[in-house]
Amino acid sequence: MIALMAQAAAAPTETKAEACDKPVYMVVEGRTLDRERMLAYGKAIAESEIYQRLGGYYVNVPRPVAVFEGEVPPDYVNLTVRFPCLANARAFWNSKVYREKILPLRQNPAAGDYTVTVYAEMPLRPDMVGRVEAGRYLADFPSANEPQVEEGRR
Repeated sequence: MIALMAQAAAAPTETKAEACDKPVYMVVEGRTLDRERMLAYGKAIAESEIYQRLGGYYVNVPRPVAVFEGEVPPDYVNLTVRFPCLANARAFWNSKVYREKILPLRQNPAAGDYTVTVYAEMPLRPDMVGRVEAGRYLADFPSANEPQVEEGRR
């Protein structure tokens, strides 16, 4: 019995990768303080092609086309990026290219006062099936190959 327990303890544990099939939305909202630096930041994200590698894409234009209630300051933005799963959103956020090359473009001093949150996509209501495209990706976007920053450096 002890030999079996020792053998089981010594056996490598197989880590099964979580399926990347539950889309999420990363929402960046707040006030832009330095438009020119934020344009450089956006350009750096585009040139890095990190969104393409991780299946991320912009869902909306960051400025409203209409305001139905309340006041929206002229420097306020709300930008949503869709990713195929939370793991890919995290892979973007913690990637070396983002943390070490892109994020510093909008820091020290801050080029904006933003919050960044991530939300799960709602399941499609039954009455909408066949009326809109189902909320899923048709291609895989693995996040495991994206170099990450070390845990203590975040």
